[in-house]
Amino acid sequence: MFVGEVFLSSLFEVVLDKLVATPLLEYARRQKVESTLEDWRKTLLHLQAVVNDAEQKQIKDTAVKMWLDDLKALAYDIEDVLDEFDSEARRRSLVEGSGQTSTSKVRKLIPTFHSSGVRSNDKIRKKMKKINQELIAVVKRKSDLHLTEGVVNEERLTTSLVDEFEVYGRDADKEKIMQSLLSDEGHGTGRKVRVIPIVGMGGVGKTTLAQMIYNDGRVKDEFDLRVWVYVSDQFDLVGITRAILESVSGHSYDSKNLPLLEDKLQKELNGKRFFLVLDDMWNQDPIRWSSLEKTLRAGALGSVVMVTTRHEDVASIMRTTPSHHLSELSDEHCWSVFADLAFENITPDARQNLEPIGRQIFKKCKGLPLAAKTLGGLLRSKHDENAWKNMLNSEIWELPVEQSRILPVLHLSYHYLPSTLKQCFAYCSIFPKDHEFRKEELILLWVAQGFVGGLKRGR
Repeated sequence: MFVGEVFLSSLFEVVLDKLVATPLLEYARRQKVESTLEDWRKTLLHLQAVVNDAEQKQIKDTAVKMWLDDLKALAYDIEDVLDEFDSEARRRSLVEGSGQTSTSKVRKLIPTFHSSGVRSNDKIRKKMKKINQELIAVVKRKSDLHLTEGVVNEERLTTSLVDEFEVYGRDADKEKIMQSLLSDEGHGTGRKVRVIPIVGMGGVGKTTLAQMIYNDGRVKDEFDLRVWVYVSDQFDLVGITRAILESVSGHSYDSKNLPLLEDKLQKELNGKRFFLVLDDMWNQDPIRWSSLEKTLRAGALGSVVMVTTRHEDVASIMRTTPSHHLSELSDEHCWSVFADLAFENITPDARQNLEPIGRQIFKKCKGLPLAAKTLGGLLRSKHDENAWKNMLNSEIWELPVEQSRILPVLHLSYHYLPSTLKQCFAYCSIFPKDHEFRKEELILLWVAQGFVGGLKRGR
């Protein structure tokens, strides 16, 4: 739902940019449809003013949701027509720029707009006529939905996903696990590898706690090897085995031969105490875990696997020690996470006015540090009292987590992205979890989709 329904505002930006592109407008003049494209542009600008309000109201109002769905489909239809115009404009430019002597050769390679018969031209004009009718209907329905117009906010927000922040309220959890980790507990059970699960709901800070332990100097001194593997909902035994092997050996392996990878990993682990973190584990198949554990037994006595998971059922098939259940932060600690970011760039006088609203907003975090971090990051670039009140009263808070499959606060952070960035962000949903991006490749993909202007030099 999240990606499919909420990026209409960013789609509008793409279509509006195409409607003012010079090559396309020149071709439109030749085809005597320039006035139609200008009407589309004005109508879309008129509709764009209410899109942000509609995107929030769709959560409770099915009529608004249906209107947004129809508007999105219409915007795609307009974009398709514009792409056809753009292709024809480029083809014309190529033919005309090739010179008289080679024109006939080019025409043989590239079919013209008219060579396929007037049918192609007529087909586009029929599409345009249909779009005109649907635009009129959409505008008429808009007036019945009582949507509020607003100014499109192009403010560049400071990212909420900051790299460095102080961790609050986890010292006791860390020390409790460290005591178990560094003790001789489990050595008399005959198991070479101990498994310590950290269990808690999404956003509560399991990964952060595991990172604190992983980077602790005592852990570095205690173990010969430290390995971190992100697992996620796909328990790919070959991929996990290869990831561990590559980490401990320092070499890359392309092989998908599991027995071969297991044999190499056992040789690397032989006689060494290792500390392995399997982050975000969802697998509930004991056979798959047993297969991995069998390979890990090659390590020395005292080796430890730490698992982070949302589900006790997952922990139960793996653990050799009791699970550590991670609770939500106290109000005091959750407020500290939120306030450190939200009030970072605010004067004492401004903070005095905003703090009462902030106290109400932070309660929405419900003790989840991820939510507090995200909200604090969103608000630290906003010093206007109305902006804080709008966030407090947003209807997105009413969206059930089960329906959206994400925390409402993350949904909210997407909503407050500048419209030019929404579609770029939504596009990233095509990649699997834990995908390692290469910046240059991602930018080229955005350019190919028309999300980013590829013809502007020096930007």
